[in-house]
Amino acid sequence: MPEDTTQLVGYALACSVPIVVIGALLLRATSNRSLTTSMAVLVLIPTLSTLAGVIGVSGLMFTHELQRTAIVLAVVAAVTVPAAVLLGREQARKTVWEKQIREQERAAEQTRRELVAWVSHDLRTPLAGIRAMAEALSDGVVHAKPDATRYAEQIGIETDRLARMVDDLFEMSKINAGALRLELEPVDLRELIDEVLAANRPTADQAQVSLHAEQPDTGIVITANDHALGRVLTNLVSNAIAHTPPGGHVAISAGTTDDHAWARIEDTGPGIADDDLPRIFEVAYRGNAARSPVAADGIPVGSGMGLAIAAGLIEAHHGDITAENREQGCRFEVRLPLPGT
Repeated sequence: MPEDTTQLVGYALACSVPIVVIGALLLRATSNRSLTTSMAVLVLIPTLSTLAGVIGVSGLMFTHELQRTAIVLAVVAAVTVPAAVLLGREQARKTVWEKQIREQERAAEQTRRELVAWVSHDLRTPLAGIRAMAEALSDGVVHAKPDATRYAEQIGIETDRLARMVDDLFEMSKINAGALRLELEPVDLRELIDEVLAANRPTADQAQVSLHAEQPDTGIVITANDHALGRVLTNLVSNAIAHTPPGGHVAISAGTTDDHAWARIEDTGPGIADDDLPRIFEVAYRGNAARSPVAADGIPVGSGMGLAIAAGLIEAHHGDITAENREQGCRFEVRLPLPGT
């Protein structure tokens, strides 16, 4: 047993340092494991090193005082180790949550960059056309009244296209920011499909595409926002018509399962490339040339955000939207929960 302070310090260090070293090695060995294990080891290191130091200083004499000290340290360990495990689990959950938030922020930032790059690119085409035609009219290059009328009509068409792009951009920004708030009410899915069918029939007739619906005799009542859900179906039908060649068919069908209502839009177009399927609902993603519709003047139809907006609106309804290829063409399916499920 040490007699003076120097010997006391020496014995304490000689007995406690090995425990600290062993603990450090354990921490290094368990660094790839759970955070709770590391927290428990961190708590046990000072407790066990203290016990080892006390035993060394006592000269390995298990006296009554050493017994009391050991009991106190055992109680401290019994309290602190479970607390360390609980705190470790909480810290691990917080770390995972923060990691997920950072990943979501990075993904959102990447989406914003892609959206800005797309907007700066795609808005140039209609703007360039409007500028060219406006300059031709103002400079007197176009003299004949029929030509002037045609230029004015084309400017109106391009302006409408720009307005649709801006509207889609505003809708997409609300979805990405989580600021979309929908007022839900009972809606008959069959009636909504009939309205979408009537609104898109002129476009289908102009594209020489057959458009029809297959629905059950009874109503399909769901809890939804009729305007938002109508926009989803309109986007999907418009997309199907745009990608279906003349003489093709687009069919809308609806039904229910045990706990969901569903609506399907099927076309007889070229389908979607397997590499494009996972990204078909991304903002401004049009895929390969076979799924990139163009108007008669060669300008891409739509804003490129229709499917992304549809996916965001369906998510706001707590539903699902999927796309898959069929033997000919592709199928988009929307699934929405029935009331009370």
